[in-house]
Amino acid sequence: MFKKYKFLKISLLSILSLVLIIFLFGYWFINLLPARDKTLMSKTVNEIPYLSENVISNRGKILVVVTSTSMIEKNQKKTGYELTELSRAYYVFQANGFEVDIASPKGGKPPVVIDDEDMGLYDYAFLNDKEAQYKSANTIPLDQINSSDYSAVYIVGGKGAMFDFPNHKKLQSLIKSLYESNKVVGAVCHGPAALINVKLNNGDYLLKNKKVSSFTSKEELFLIPEAKTVFPFLLQEELSSKGAKFNEGIMYLEQVSHDDNLITGQNPWSTWKVAETMIAQMGYTPKYRETTGEEHAVDILATYTLKGKKEAKKMIEKISDENHSINRVLIAKHGVLAAMKGEVSTFYDLVTIVSFLKNIDQD
Repeated sequence: MFKKYKFLKISLLSILSLVLIIFLFGYWFINLLPARDKTLMSKTVNEIPYLSENVISNRGKILVVVTSTSMIEKNQKKTGYELTELSRAYYVFQANGFEVDIASPKGGKPPVVIDDEDMGLYDYAFLNDKEAQYKSANTIPLDQINSSDYSAVYIVGGKGAMFDFPNHKKLQSLIKSLYESNKVVGAVCHGPAALINVKLNNGDYLLKNKKVSSFTSKEELFLIPEAKTVFPFLLQEELSSKGAKFNEGIMYLEQVSHDDNLITGQNPWSTWKVAETMIAQMGYTPKYRETTGEEHAVDILATYTLKGKKEAKKMIEKISDENHSINRVLIAKHGVLAAMKGEVSTFYDLVTIVSFLKNIDQD
């Protein structure tokens, strides 16, 4: 039979060979990644020196706002606020002497999005923190908030923010009041949606001529190709339409814009810097915090993108020599993203960087 159908035989052998190669590559690729540290899930605030040692006395209060939207109606996908964008900023504020109140448009228990792959030490500590859990499960309705009680406001992202933040009159009023009282306004990822319709006393949009970052159109459309029909608008476009000078960074890497008392970040990986920039803008030197493995990975990825593989490896060696951790998984994820975008050479480079990291860790 196969003699008669030589082409069929060659095709089947080629397909089987390809499947075997893919399987072997997948097995090798997975083995480049470290085993999940299951002890992280039980970590508490008391085990984190940044939070438990050298406690700073009370400096005031910061308001954190999360979305109440739990479902995207047009595609019936669950949504909410991003846990990592809340937990990390929450602890930066707390470690720097500020009490944190959490509010939402509806109050009560808001919907939360937890991505297991993005969870780190502080995120699990937040889930094990009774006070933080009480506050996040019993948020204050925005209508009950008095802006004069706070030194700053921080707007958490998550896709739900695209729906209930832009036209919420009380939220607009709070942001306007704080900003015009020379207080700090911060937002990250989709959080800047809350800024879109905020007008100042002079009639101008708050965003006019302000340098601003948020989740970009490229990032949005890559994850959700139908985003233009799913959301009421693309955030980058809407911010620009209100006069913002949009400051776009590398896809899925840290990017923060600081324009006086307005501080905005592009995506979840910008959370640490947004929160600490807010502290600095309020006149305080941010408390020393050991850089996380994820942050080191983001720096390596940025160095690779801007300067190439050789410089990225130099950075890895320097960080490793200083006995700091590097999140291999995040670099591998960016490799997969590159493959999904058809960027074969970038995929290859990032896989070799992950392999290089594993060898260093083993040594």
